[in-house]
Amino acid sequence: MNLGQRQTLHIDRFKGFGAYLTDGKDSVLLPGKEVPEGAKTGDAVEVFLYKDSSDRLIATVKTPLLVLHQPGLLTVRETGKIGAFLDWGLPKDLLLPFHEQTRRVKAGEQVLVAPYIDKSGRLAATMNVYPWLEKNAPYQTDDRVKARIYETSENFGMFAAVDDRYSALIPKNEAQMPLAIGEVVEARVTRVLPDGRLNLSVREKAYLQIEKDAEMVLKVIGEFEGVLPFDDRVSPEIIRREFGLSKNAFKRAVGHLLKEGKVEIRGKRIYRL
Repeated sequence: MNLGQRQTLHIDRFKGFGAYLTDGKDSVLLPGKEVPEGAKTGDAVEVFLYKDSSDRLIATVKTPLLVLHQPGLLTVRETGKIGAFLDWGLPKDLLLPFHEQTRRVKAGEQVLVAPYIDKSGRLAATMNVYPWLEKNAPYQTDDRVKARIYETSENFGMFAAVDDRYSALIPKNEAQMPLAIGEVVEARVTRVLPDGRLNLSVREKAYLQIEKDAEMVLKVIGEFEGVLPFDDRVSPEIIRREFGLSKNAFKRAVGHLLKEGKVEIRGKRIYRL
């Protein structure tokens, strides 16, 4: 009996409240309202197995929106004391426990999750979908993709699911600004790793991005009343805080502005001309 999956079982016997299906060893109830019309003992029935509100294994001919370990979007019906309850197309909602949330969710929103079996042997959902994302994406370097952020890491960057299906990472130096969990961004494939995972960037190639970065830096200098109180040797942390750029990108932008005669550096400050 494969909890959380579809499988073919055979009708073993009928009762007034339904039919018991068997895999040759164990049996499970298929409620009467779901027994196919005209079914008889020995017939094969394709069902999905889950646990009802009394924690009993039960079969249904309905197909849920997600099966075990399948990542996808589900809608939050409501939140409670132990987590959020997701609509996955079955009478009993799927629980998303607080400890499986990478951020707090709210009723009505869609979240990227995957069903798993918890320590109590029950089906639940997790937003930590990394183990079950596919690694055979049909994309190549420089392809444009849509990616949903599902987890952030100070060390690595932002983990994303391309098409809500394929495993990807936006490294720290390739994100122009902090992105929120759940946010969908358009990104560029920078590398296809040997195991099939994707590296992404929300920035253009350097020679295409430099003009945009220069315009943004010039705008920020204007917000400082035309004088930036530091030059391009300032710490990377300050650059990222003020501009959302890496130090190299900032230096390229300032160099571009210097070349065009739009700024000058005097006394460790950058002046707009």
